[in-house]
Amino acid sequence: MKLLVGLGNPGDRYAGSRHNAGFLVASRVAERHRISLKKKGYQGIYGVGRVAGEETTILLPQTFMNRSGGSVNAAGRSLGVAPGDLIVIHDDLDLPMGRIRVRPEGGHGGHNGLRDIIAVFGRKDFVRLKVGIGRPERGDVTDYVLGRFHAGEQKLLPQLLDLAADAVEMILTDGVSAAMNKFNNCNLLESL
Repeated sequence: MKLLVGLGNPGDRYAGSRHNAGFLVASRVAERHRISLKKKGYQGIYGVGRVAGEETTILLPQTFMNRSGGSVNAAGRSLGVAPGDLIVIHDDLDLPMGRIRVRPEGGHGGHNGLRDIIAVFGRKDFVRLKVGIGRPERGDVTDYVLGRFHAGEQKLLPQLLDLAADAVEMILTDGVSAAMNKFNNCNLLESL
């Protein structure tokens, strides 16, 4: 069993915000594989189905970003998910918009959702898919991540979600190294 977790904040107020990039990608994967995200449990909403031939639970924690660890821990322990079978998708300020990065493990990099998962789950050896949202040129970072994508970013967003969903599928079919080699140097802005 694979556990695919998209990080974000619940509620209409945060829907479509940059900080909800994880929710958006996980939802795109679910949509592609006809997995309904309507079950309630594990302090979130989730669905179960096959993604790239693998039995997969897709989870969107409903605990708010900074408390994601409880949801991930509840699902991971209940489902008996090994660290290598956990994939966490999250926004990343240090990656420009149009970029994604696959990592086999690592620290939290200042991301409070990851910080909480590591603290509660007690491990950091799980796969991450970072979705670039870039940094604001000026202004408050909190306002930026909780804000919605601007018009130029909105045009790029469908391609970015598809690229990230492709990366998830490759992680499941060919492994993390293959996905890193294919996707870590992709830049959608260069292809425009």
